[in-house]
Order: sequence, then structure tokens, then C-alpha cells
Amino acid sequence: MSQYYLSHLKELEAEAVFVIREVVAQFENPALLFSGGKDSIVLAYLSRKAFYPAKIPFPLVHIDTGHNFPETMEYRDWLVNELGVRLVVGSVQESIDKGRVKEETGYNASRNALQTVTLLDTIEQHKFGAAMGGARRDEEKARAKERFFSHRDEFGQWDPKNQRPELWNLFNGRKHMGEHFRVFPISNWTEMDVWQYIYAENIPIPKLYFSHEREVIIRDGAILSTSPYLKLKPDEVPMKKIVRFRTCGDMPITGAVESDADTLEKIIAEVASSRKTERGTRADDKRSETAMEDRKKSGYF
Repeated sequence: MSQYYLSHLKELEAEAVFVIREVVAQFENPALLFSGGKDSIVLAYLSRKAFYPAKIPFPLVHIDTGHNFPETMEYRDWLVNELGVRLVVGSVQESIDKGRVKEETGYNASRNALQTVTLLDTIEQHKFGAAMGGARRDEEKARAKERFFSHRDEFGQWDPKNQRPELWNLFNGRKHMGEHFRVFPISNWTEMDVWQYIYAENIPIPKLYFSHEREVIIRDGAILSTSPYLKLKPDEVPMKKIVRFRTCGDMPITGAVESDADTLEKIIAEVASSRKTERGTRADDKRSETAMEDRKKSGYF
């Protein structure tokens, strides 16, 4: 009798596909939160695999801060066309124009926290019962606490001390009117798993993730790309460096790493030897010791 064996990547894939299908089974109007980063890209391709040959039965939702990398926007538009899915865009600039949020000022100004209001407004406007995201438990300690099905109250808030048990992968998606869920199908994946899956499935990714020459500055140990959205201090001098990005966020807060990894094989080898978390390059996570958890409690991704 032949043995049936699944590699760890196939087990993770099967788990994620199961969670995605469970979301569609339990919620009337789900959506997939898409940032243009590698995790949400993998989630989009997993969604296609979950329902193939049918089309993905929910839209991609992108919260556009207006400070995205051009490469991210280019890739987003390509992927929407490639997968044949509907795109819903929530604009942070519109939230600012309407007085819903106030633009930060100063050298360290960012629109990262402003996304929360735009996200909650978009969820409310389109009546999404569940919003899937590509967050992983290995990324950050606040995300390590979160369940697959993460309940949010009518204000979009997350209570880490009031989470539902998920014994035997039984998920409770019951909610009251006005509430919703955030769902994280690849919670158990690591950064290495994501890269190995991208390599195994030959998934196209934005050029940002590969080594390239870019004009940057160094601020508080972080290598930041120069852009119209980054206000330079008097002593900061732009320079050219060979870098790549491990995460994909807003230009003023997403730090690069010096790297010559211009292929997936080199990226995987680099990640294997790295002793620094991928979010260690993100300026938004350095604002306080509990920056991520504070944002999540108020409704952030």
C-alpha cells in the first residue's frame, strides 16, 4: 500500500485553502485585504487555487494611502487583471479631504495609522462581513496572539483578551449586526514558508523585493527610499545603494536592506541566514513597544 505524504508547504497550503473556503461558507460578503506585499499576493493566489476553475468569489480591497511605491501600484493593477477579480479601493486622501482624519506633519510624518479609519469606512460602506489578510504570527508579537478568525466589534476594535477558541480548527463566525471578522489564513506560515511557496509556485512578485540600485537616506538606522513624501532633515544626504525590501508598505516608513539578492534562490538563502525580523525595518513599528497592538485594537489590519 502506497503512503500519502504532504510536504510542510502543502500542509500549510491545504490549511490556508480550508480557512479561505470556510470564510466564503460562513460569511455573505467577504473580501481580501490587499497591500501589494508578498503575503497578500500569496493569499490571492491561494484564493484562486481554492475556487479554481471558478473565479475568486470576493473582491480585493486596497487601502491606498497615496504614499505607495509606484512598483506596488503597477503590480496591483497587473494582478487584478491577471486574476480577473474586482478591485475596491479605499482612499486615505479622501478621508483627509473629508476631515475624517488629520494629516501628520514633521520629519516622521506617516499615513500608516490613518489607514485604520479609511479601512473601517470601506468595510462599513461595502458591508463586508469578513476581511481576510496576510498577517502571520511570526511577524510581530501582537499578531502572534491573534486567532485565524479575529472578531471585531461594531467599532472595528480588537480585544486580545476576548478571543474565541478554535479547537480542532472549528471556527465560530457568528456576529451581531455591525460587527465583522478579520481572518488570517496564513497565520501559521513563516517568512521562509512564504518565499519557498512563491518559488515553488513560480508566483510573480513586485520588483521591490529584488536587489536594485535606489537613492536612499539613513535615518535612525533604517534605510529609507527618497520620495516626495519623505521630508529630509538638514543633515540627511541622499546616496545610492544596492538594496531590496523585505516588506512592502508606505515609502516614508518602509526600510530597505542592503542586499545583492536578485533571484528568489538568493532571497531564500538570505532569509535563512538573517537574524533580524522582516518588520525590524518598519519605522511604524518603532514608535512604541506596543505600536502594532495599539493600532490593531483600534481597527488596524
